[in-house]
Amino acid sequence: MRRSVNRFSQASGSKTSVIEPIKKTRVAEEVADRLRTLILNGTFPQGQPLPSERVLTEQFGVSRGSIRDALRMLETIGLIETQHGRGTFPRELTVDRLVAPLASMMKFQHDLQDELMDVRRMFEPAVARVAAARATDDDLTDLQRIIDAQQRKLKKGQSAIVEDTEFHAALARSTRNRVVVSLMATLNDLLVESRKLTLKQKGRPAKSIEGHEAVVAALRRRDAEGAARAMYTHIDQIADLQSHAAEVTDDSGRT
Repeated sequence: MRRSVNRFSQASGSKTSVIEPIKKTRVAEEVADRLRTLILNGTFPQGQPLPSERVLTEQFGVSRGSIRDALRMLETIGLIETQHGRGTFPRELTVDRLVAPLASMMKFQHDLQDELMDVRRMFEPAVARVAAARATDDDLTDLQRIIDAQQRKLKKGQSAIVEDTEFHAALARSTRNRVVVSLMATLNDLLVESRKLTLKQKGRPAKSIEGHEAVVAALRRRDAEGAARAMYTHIDQIADLQSHAAEVTDDSGRT
């Protein structure tokens, strides 16, 4: 077994330093974590099957049952897939595959939704602050177009969840920072369920529009701190409405 592990490590360099006998008690979780690292750092590349269960058992120094449990964990979160007759392969990493398991958990765990709101309070006011300095006239026009579309849908009694999501995405784009854009896209994916819940509440769509208008007004003034405050207030109002919606849903479920 030692010869097998050493040969593997020499071939792949320092990336494979995590392939060694497991000593912790939570064996399957530890194996899954190390396999995840090896997949993400490219040691186990897409298009090539993972080593067999027998080989992984020897390399990690654990039982085959622990290897199977670890593989099931990774398959559940969409990091690998088993192809009949070919083996187990790393899957292409996309935002959907990374976000979907967490979004599913958040649907049933309200404490995670509360923590996501905390993340929004930390992140989105900072985005608005930067946007105040970098947004172009075209960006401001695009943001106003989205608000106008929200208002039209509100008058018709239609859902504006698409526009609500697009506003935050457009604001992120106006920062000219690709990482910010990607992070906002991930947040928007996680917020789908909570938006569906809160936008059904009486007065919520109008509050959303008011919040967006306040942010854009600050952007037009190039008021960075004003934009950040407006966004923080907007998210705080959403958080209060979301908390109320969760309480109503919980009470309804009990009855």
